[in-house]
Amino acid sequence: MPEEQHTRYQLDKDLFSWTAPARPFKRRDREFYITVLVIVAIVGLVVFLVEGWMPVILLVSLVFLYYILSTVEPENIEYRITTGGIKIAQDKVGWDSLIRFWFSRRFNNQLVIFEIPTIPGRMELVINTEDKNKIRDILNDYIPEEEAPPSFLDKSANWVGSKLPGNK
Repeated sequence: MPEEQHTRYQLDKDLFSWTAPARPFKRRDREFYITVLVIVAIVGLVVFLVEGWMPVILLVSLVFLYYILSTVEPENIEYRITTGGIKIAQDKVGWDSLIRFWFSRRFNNQLVIFEIPTIPGRMELVINTEDKNKIRDILNDYIPEEEAPPSFLDKSANWVGSKLPGNK
């Protein structure tokens, strides 16, 4: 008689969960949007003279996307750290897809940032400030805490962002 092989499925055990906004959010004022529109108009004119309409349409669509993301407050979602990985609402990212993590702040939101091997290279989760140490203790059992050095794109975005009103 052939031996029966049974596959054991281990259910993920929840280690910690919290509810927080889906993304960092900061409401912008009129001065910020006027400055951005002036910069985009100047850059758009130069790009139009060099390349034509298509890059200008792309630029306008990116500004529109940023405007929508800056005016619509994100919904609160549930985050869970489990024995199998991180669950964000209904999506799951396994431990094998996470390289390292570190903490940061943006727009007065505390973040835990994970480096991932796929594009865009990072996954940012908003956390409650009082949960930071608990999250650190759990994550250290699975992946190392080590801040990745900022890339050229990160440095460029931070420099441009520091020049805009309300980002100091």
